[in-house]
Amino acid sequence: MVLGSVVIVSLLLVRAKQSLLVGYFACGVILANIGATMWLGDSSAEAIAILAELGVVLLMFTLGIEFSLRELVHLRKVVLGGGGMQMLLTTLVGMAVGWAFGLSGTGLLVVGFAMALSSTAVSIKSFQDMGQPDTPGARMALGVAIFQDLAVILFMVLLPSLVGDGAGGAGPIFQALGKGILFLTLCWGLSVYVVPHLLHAVATSGSRELFTVTVVGLCAAIAWGANWFGLSLALGAFAGGLVVSESIYSHKVLADVLPFKDLFLTVFFVSVGLLIDLEIVMQFWWIIGLGVLGIVAVKGFVIAMIARRLGLRFKQALMAGAALSSSGEFSLVLLGRASELGGVSPGVEQMLLACTAVSMALVPTLMRLAGPVSKPLESLKIFQPSKCCDELRLGSQVESLRDHVVICGYGPVGQALHEAMDRLSVPVVVIEMNAGTVKTLHERGVQVLFADATNVETMKLARVEDARAIAFTFPEPLLAVEGVRAARTLNSGVVTYARAKFGSGVKLLKKEGVHHIFHDEATSGKAMVTAVLGCYEVE
Repeated sequence: MVLGSVVIVSLLLVRAKQSLLVGYFACGVILANIGATMWLGDSSAEAIAILAELGVVLLMFTLGIEFSLRELVHLRKVVLGGGGMQMLLTTLVGMAVGWAFGLSGTGLLVVGFAMALSSTAVSIKSFQDMGQPDTPGARMALGVAIFQDLAVILFMVLLPSLVGDGAGGAGPIFQALGKGILFLTLCWGLSVYVVPHLLHAVATSGSRELFTVTVVGLCAAIAWGANWFGLSLALGAFAGGLVVSESIYSHKVLADVLPFKDLFLTVFFVSVGLLIDLEIVMQFWWIIGLGVLGIVAVKGFVIAMIARRLGLRFKQALMAGAALSSSGEFSLVLLGRASELGGVSPGVEQMLLACTAVSMALVPTLMRLAGPVSKPLESLKIFQPSKCCDELRLGSQVESLRDHVVICGYGPVGQALHEAMDRLSVPVVVIEMNAGTVKTLHERGVQVLFADATNVETMKLARVEDARAIAFTFPEPLLAVEGVRAARTLNSGVVTYARAKFGSGVKLLKKEGVHHIFHDEATSGKAMVTAVLGCYEVE
């Protein structure tokens, strides 16, 4: 029912050139408030709650996989400086506004902190949809989002000791910190000593199904572990993604999971709409309107000014501010958990849910407005920045993946090609499905992905859109054709190379328009003719 309604509403919004996020929220709100969910019978409320938690858990897992410790190190000044300043200022402003509306105690801190968080999923996806995933503005947004993710982990650990039944005093806080440190230590131990060996064993089995089952099982087990420690399932799922993210097989996991990420995103945002009670929204619509305006204006301004101080041009600074101007998915997780513990009243939770939903829906539109708004501001010569912070330029990993060659398969042919490119200092990315080979190449410092070369998501991870050429070094024309199609969806001008054992394979590759085809039989035949004629000294 949910997905069917999403298709219908989204098609209408596509025609109107509106953000699909609006459609997802609208579907949830409509289904929850027209009585459609009552078709499920008495279990409708429980079904909505399960759907919402499922969407959050799946989304948090994918966000955890995409979280990069290398990015954290590279963007450390932006993360600690920009992210810390943003969280402090916006939390204080949120608490001041909450106090003005009569909130008090730890609930005030929860509301202020929740409103300071932004939507990592919406901001990064919006930059990707606009074709600007590696701009300084996108990296600024990523740095601030990383700090928010780290801060919310700590806050979620402390939350039961702040608003739970046993809240109050230093004892519960230290106990919560101890649990959190123990849980994260166990996760770190898993990521270093258990998960790499487990995934290596599964990868060498050659079973795609077993690999997927193992990854999902790890996510479920770690999420359950977090719940057992008194933390939330969503935080556990995020930690599960983190455990997998630093493995050399993380690219394979990403390639398998990313096609479903949009589905997870859809389920999550529809579930947000399902939780919104229109009666409360209509009763307090003016408070919600002011809340949305305040959240977007304050957070957008603070982040844009921080970005400007770090040296970004007005357009990129405004885009970073717009991307992070909403509250986000962790805000919803935090509010839901606080409501369970009795720290936030249902009425306040409903109003904040509505503010979060509307502000997230506004992000793509606000980002599109950043360009036109920035032009007059640039001409005013105000808030002139210093030199752009080097951390906001492309990182070393991204820079090394430009004008490169993607080598699919690392057999004898792929190895020879890699060695030749290495001698010429041509950057290379290798895509390989042999776990042992991937491990060896990774230890040598080669850019290698353990992933399927026929998958579009794999091609994105290999940065094919910026590649000069792609070579399919295995003699499997059917797989090469799938790979060529996947590569051309991202880069129609990439030069393609492929092998075929037999003439039928050559015809298939020619039909697909592969630029350079190497026919193994023909090449071997020419080599043998040359060798045999050499016996007779005939050239």
